[in-house]
Amino acid sequence: MPTAFLEIVELPDGRIVLRRGDDQESLVTLEFSADARGFLQGQHVEVAKAMLNVGVQMAGRLAEGDLLNDEASRVLH
Repeated sequence: MPTAFLEIVELPDGRIVLRRGDDQESLVTLEFSADARGFLQGQHVEVAKAMLNVGVQMAGRLAEGDLLNDEASRVLH
């Protein structure tokens, strides 16, 4: 992916997206359920920022070849 400024935006429908600053197309979309929003007590945007930050960091590490490419790294808990 070419280097570009990335922005995190909360859309009017409540979805939170990561997109390039010069583009309206979403690269990643997060959507929290009503239950999750209630549990997070209005802090869902902060949680989304943290999730997207880690994802971008991991994508960078993958691009640099720093992460192992094995099945163990694909297990979701």
